[in-house]
Amino acid sequence: MTCDSLAKLIPLYYYGELTPEEEDRLEEHLHECAGCERERERHRLLAAALDRRQQEVSPLLLEDCRDTLMAAIAGGATHAVAAKPAKGPWKLFLEAMGATLTGFHRYRQPVGALGLVAIGFFAARFIGTNPNTQSAQTASSAGDVFATVRNVEPDSAGRVRIAFDETRRRVVSGSMDDQNIQKLLLAAAHEENPAVRVESVGLLRSRSDSGEVRDALLNAVAHDSNAGVRLKALEGLKPLTGDAEVRNALAKVLLVDDNPAVRMQVVDLLVARRDDSVVGVLQNLVQKENNSGVRLKCEKALKDMNASIGTF
Repeated sequence: MTCDSLAKLIPLYYYGELTPEEEDRLEEHLHECAGCERERERHRLLAAALDRRQQEVSPLLLEDCRDTLMAAIAGGATHAVAAKPAKGPWKLFLEAMGATLTGFHRYRQPVGALGLVAIGFFAARFIGTNPNTQSAQTASSAGDVFATVRNVEPDSAGRVRIAFDETRRRVVSGSMDDQNIQKLLLAAAHEENPAVRVESVGLLRSRSDSGEVRDALLNAVAHDSNAGVRLKALEGLKPLTGDAEVRNALAKVLLVDDNPAVRMQVVDLLVARRDDSVVGVLQNLVQKENNSGVRLKCEKALKDMNASIGTF
């Protein structure tokens, strides 16, 4: 192979992306070619310089990214789009008509519908406080309001009827003693975003004396797909290890949970109190456990309870 073809492999070689055969061939060439060896050293120095460079990240970056993502999902404009100067209504109309008139013979009906929508657009912008257009105008201009259009129906009179779903973001704050805050946290414990569930369950664990919170923690331990959420919920259940319902739920989780860290935490909670009924559960787990750490923890717990490792 030529120096040019081998030189292209040097960046991949530096980051360990070559096959063993390619590495051997390149290393053999580097021992014989001073020019390619200098190229490899140049890549090494460049990577080292990049590693030394530190980039300060704003503490609000994650929150801004989440806001931008939610705005995009809900159909709203991102921060970057909002910062651009808005185009005038006449320019928007001309751009829309120009784009759709291409191949007009194929789109007679869609273009007709677009014309009616444009008429409705001008009416919303210039008629003023017409009650039929006020809600659409509010949906497009109010801050932190995101609208998703579901249906557009033009009529023969040149009007247009638009159906949309509107989502308005609100921010509330308060102490954990506030019932509204607790209700929102309980709702957040079922959100699709696992990061939201982790934060919510982590806050709710300090209120495990509440029946609603206890049920939410038990539900998270038994059914949440994210191991981080389940571990947070287990921390909240620590003060309730004497509750028979909690212990029964933990015993079931111990036998079915697929995460070793969760199983080890459950063992700790079950053996925190002397309970002969848990012996059988630990013995069953030892027989099928494939994680050495969990198995050793179970064996130690059985030994401390003067129970045999196997079942009879």
